[in-house]
Amino acid sequence: MRIDVVSIFPEYLAPLELSLIGKARQDGLLDLNVHDLREFTTDKHRTVDDTPYGGGAGMVMKAEPWAQALTSVAAAGDHDPSRKPVLIVPSPAGERFTQALAHELAEEEQLVFACGRYEGIDERVIEWADEHFTVRPLSLGDYVLNGGEVAVLAMTEAIVRLLPGVVGNPESLVEESHSDGLLEYPVYTKPSSWRDRDVPPVLLSGNHGKIAQWRRHEQYRRTAERRPDLLEVFDAGKLPRADRTALGDLGYDVVDGRLRLRPEAGGEGTAAQG
Repeated sequence: MRIDVVSIFPEYLAPLELSLIGKARQDGLLDLNVHDLREFTTDKHRTVDDTPYGGGAGMVMKAEPWAQALTSVAAAGDHDPSRKPVLIVPSPAGERFTQALAHELAEEEQLVFACGRYEGIDERVIEWADEHFTVRPLSLGDYVLNGGEVAVLAMTEAIVRLLPGVVGNPESLVEESHSDGLLEYPVYTKPSSWRDRDVPPVLLSGNHGKIAQWRRHEQYRRTAERRPDLLEVFDAGKLPRADRTALGDLGYDVVDGRLRLRPEAGGEGTAAQG
């Protein structure tokens, strides 16, 4: 996979040299390039922003430097000419970035990230780019950052770790939060007793069937407590009886393959409350 990042603060992306992402680059699993937007300006001050039409606070990133930068990046990529590179524009106005979307993007040949700053990028850039890229405005969540660089760090790590060979033990990608629509179960290591707190006995039993069931039920408990919205879309139609019982203890019933929180448990007929 090739990833290109365009930013006015290329040094912000230095952490991409570290840990598994850095190793993936060293091993040739990832071709990652960071570009300074100011290198694509034409005036002596290397200007990338100007005042917004219509008035208002802040500045808007100019269209031409972005068009020049993206044209250069698209030409540099060695991708299938019949398949457009994906241009990701981090934005609080974008689609929510999820684990499922990370898996989808991990299948692409080339990803390009456009790190906006100030009040954002001139909208005409997005319209123009749609002719040359598959444009995906994406958001980490319902909050605003100073720029797109932090979002790029998070998204890149989420995507690249899914590439074959990046994570040493592929099984760890299966047993983690959001891999199956639920949060991950709690984990423990030695010693078995620490400051008067003991590891759950089932984990010391050696009974792998019971351990697997305990972990699954802990996923339900943790998801119900912390992210009940995930249970609203969870496919519960083929759950075994033990799982239905565990969910029942948490106040949920399975109705037409979906989970419903009982009114007496604080719900109004749906799983997502709060």
